[in-house]
Amino acid sequence: MNESNKVNAEHLRRYAYLYVRQSSLHQVRDNRESTARQYDLKRRAQVLGWASEQIVVIGDDLGLSGSAATNRDGFQRLVADVGLGRAGLVMGLEVSRLARNSADWHRLLEICALTDTLILDEDGIYDPSHFNDRLLLGLKGTMSEAELHILRARLIGGQLNKARRGELWIPPPIGYIFDQQGKMIIDPDRQIQDTVRLLFETFRRTGSAIRVVRYFRQHHILWPGRLHKKKRNGNVSFADLDHHRVLQVLHNPRYAGAYVYGQRSQRRVSIDGKVRYRRLKQDEWKVFIPESHPGYITWQEYEANQAKLLENACAHGGDRRRSPPREGCALLQGIVVCGVCGLRMTVRYIVEKGQLIPYYKCQRHGIETATRPCQSLLGKSIDQAVAEQILNAVTPTAINVAFEVFEELRARRAETDRLRRMQIERIREQADLAGRQYMLVRPENRLVADSLEKLWNEKLEELKRAEGEYTRSYKQESHKITPEDRERICTLSSDLKRVWNDSRTSARDRKRVIRLLIEDVTLVRDQVIHIHIRWKGGMTTSIERPLPVGAPDLFRTSHEIIELIRALAIEQTDAQIAQTLNARGLKPSRGRRFNRMSVRHLRETYGIDSYFYSLRKNGWLTTLELSAKLGIHICTAKTFARQGVVKAVHANDRGDLLFEPLQGILPKAHPGKRFRDRRMYPQLSSHVKKGMQYEA
Repeated sequence: MNESNKVNAEHLRRYAYLYVRQSSLHQVRDNRESTARQYDLKRRAQVLGWASEQIVVIGDDLGLSGSAATNRDGFQRLVADVGLGRAGLVMGLEVSRLARNSADWHRLLEICALTDTLILDEDGIYDPSHFNDRLLLGLKGTMSEAELHILRARLIGGQLNKARRGELWIPPPIGYIFDQQGKMIIDPDRQIQDTVRLLFETFRRTGSAIRVVRYFRQHHILWPGRLHKKKRNGNVSFADLDHHRVLQVLHNPRYAGAYVYGQRSQRRVSIDGKVRYRRLKQDEWKVFIPESHPGYITWQEYEANQAKLLENACAHGGDRRRSPPREGCALLQGIVVCGVCGLRMTVRYIVEKGQLIPYYKCQRHGIETATRPCQSLLGKSIDQAVAEQILNAVTPTAINVAFEVFEELRARRAETDRLRRMQIERIREQADLAGRQYMLVRPENRLVADSLEKLWNEKLEELKRAEGEYTRSYKQESHKITPEDRERICTLSSDLKRVWNDSRTSARDRKRVIRLLIEDVTLVRDQVIHIHIRWKGGMTTSIERPLPVGAPDLFRTSHEIIELIRALAIEQTDAQIAQTLNARGLKPSRGRRFNRMSVRHLRETYGIDSYFYSLRKNGWLTTLELSAKLGIHICTAKTFARQGVVKAVHANDRGDLLFEPLQGILPKAHPGKRFRDRRMYPQLSSHVKKGMQYEA
């Protein structure tokens, strides 16, 4: 069918859309003939009957790949206008310009068929509503996608084949350069070498990437970097070390002397169309050639660093059983495991009387299910129990270890000092170079001279600032170790308990000591707290600790004092018991001293009979009962007690008398006679000694 026969008046009333696309900016800049051919399709539309003002050119996607429609705003606009019935013709030089993806291409064909929109390319014009045209367009789309796949497979296959021989050029990391033969060697710049080695040494010593960054910042050590732009290719610049740079260096196996290719895999997410990268395991790497070039560390050290980073990862996995030691006072932070659900327990702190009190909580499952935490345990007693086990299990450190530590610190300080001096020397060379350039400029070139003079002044200011920082840090670190300090440190090194309890030993250092010996600690709360310690090497130790005292128990009088009150209550009044307790140095739960009311409150709370009721249970008589039994007056009964005729005691703090049960001959009153004349019953007054009154 002729092209003009497919175009009708309805098509000509709508717009003709010309879609222009190139795959990359490099093609847009260099392959201009292809772009010109695409724009030349406007003449084809004019020949078919469209006016120039009816032709809409969409060039928003120049420099973008056609493998997906997600990031192509121009293609999305084209599909939208076709779906709204605004387009009568869609033009593209070839199918690959419109889409390299069969799904996007067939979706466009279906919409064009529904809206009666024609498609034009370099070979002709097509009507997607006709079966033969749709079949041909579909075949062209499949071939376009296959062409992209073949091109990509060909390129990737060549790269992979070259990488298997270790010849694929990959930009060298900082600390390496390529020699004239194309082999990667260690950078001959000594400052760069020593800085890279210091990073690995600091991580080996501290075990934390953030601590490496902090060490470099505290000692004013800059991290080198090479510029790869054309005009400044190979130049070295120095800047502050960042955390992501430390992780990048530690994760790079090339520092261990290995040539690696294919560490990551990429996939395109169907939802947002973005490319996601996933780090592969070592056995999944496409190319791995060990010892292909000199390394800063060994492969064993690299694997140890990866294990340490994996252990320190705060977001690793669904359950973080370990985490790096931090500043808090909880000694088991990061290594304590819940014995109920098996998840790692977290640490929470409360402030009590100005001090931080740690709590170990297992709340991950509770947060996910909106339920109560599995366990919540006070950490102070648990930390003390584990610390006792460590101090009892570790033998005292040899005194020579202290001297080795001093030598290591001295060497580390000297290495840091040497790096800073090299950094100052590099700045001085740059300042001298700027000065020589200024001296060589001709006097009539005032603009050039002013620029060079400004550069020279900036370098001199930078040199002055660097020297000042070096002098200040050198004074802070240049303290000398006196013989007394050496003897004291040697004593601490030979006595782990004294080192552990020393106030200058930080919580972070204690945690690091614990992690050298203990793998993890499992806690189970029952009638008591079960503490299961798993040591390095697999050995376990199980200990028990009582549950922490609750808030009411903090103000509860001890069991020993209650039992003492129970024993004293059978022979003393409340006031007398208070005097006895105070004389023994005992104190109540609240207040400083016992008194009559506090003893009475405790006695009534715990159901302890008073001295009065204890005597009454044993048959002792009140004054009324004795006077009624003897037929005497109350005053006469008190006189009998005072003169020793009958035995009586003060049974309470109000002075009430209780009389011992009468036995034998009952005493009688003899009015008008003196006591010495009427002592008729000596057996009832034998307990009264000369000069002694009745018992109180």
